[in-house]
Amino acid sequence: MRLSFAIATAALSMLATASAATANCSRLAFSVNDYGKDGPTNDAKALLDKHIAKWTAEHGVKTYTTGKKDVTCELFLDVGLFDEHTCRAEANVCWKGSAPRADAAAAAGKAEKAKLAAAKMKQP
Repeated sequence: MRLSFAIATAALSMLATASAATANCSRLAFSVNDYGKDGPTNDAKALLDKHIAKWTAEHGVKTYTTGKKDVTCELFLDVGLFDEHTCRAEANVCWKGSAPRADAAAAAGKAEKAKLAAAKMKQP
């Protein structure tokens, strides 16, 4: 009886420690529609990497890890001589610390709009 209580206590202790040290994660994805299957598969993976870098920068996440990329493809159009697929690459992006700043993306968007408005005012 004492042994099972000790094991249960140790297991609860490990769970509490693990939950305190866990990272925040978000699942991000990118879709590509193109001819063939290999091209859109590779493009979806490459563009997902760019999307992750942009998303983390906009949300103030400096250090992150990217999980395994899962790619699913669906036949979009089959004409006989060629086919077209829509491929979607997805991956978990995790970081330590607090949740990303939602206002950072909004601030970046406002700053970009302000730059465009200033450039339009400078034009003759």
